[in-house]
Amino acid sequence: MPHIHVVLHEPEIPQNTGNIARTCAATGSSLHLIKPLGFSLDDKYMKRAGLDYWDLLDVHVYENLEEFYEKNPGARIYYFSKKARHVYTDVDYPNEVYLMFGKETKGIPVDVLKAHEQDTVRMPMREGLRSLNLSNAVAIGVYEVLRQHQFKDLALEGPFPR
Repeated sequence: MPHIHVVLHEPEIPQNTGNIARTCAATGSSLHLIKPLGFSLDDKYMKRAGLDYWDLLDVHVYENLEEFYEKNPGARIYYFSKKARHVYTDVDYPNEVYLMFGKETKGIPVDVLKAHEQDTVRMPMREGLRSLNLSNAVAIGVYEVLRQHQFKDLALEGPFPR
């Protein structure tokens, strides 16, 4: 199974982070949170969104982006932004991959995107729209990596017989 690391750079909305935590738990992905956070990790809205799954999560919290880079040297990171030239489906994701998403109101800082332009990807959407919901964007990115790896080690059959 590929190991996916979902990285949230300064997330602001607790419900989004809670929903992302649920996606991480369901897919075996790790969750990395880079401060400052727009909420407390004890926030009732965040916990309610992912309540049943907190004990299944592998969560890492960092004081800032520099600490994240220091503690994850050599990480293969893809930065998701509507400013990117490359489409997220054009990437062949490795077995161990970090998918970074920015804060809901501003995204990933432009200087970070410029420094990693070749590893910055976007999700196509209609012209004039600001963005997708963060938790939806994370789910799309995570499931693209899983699809490319044939959903290895995930249940492919539903509970109903064919």
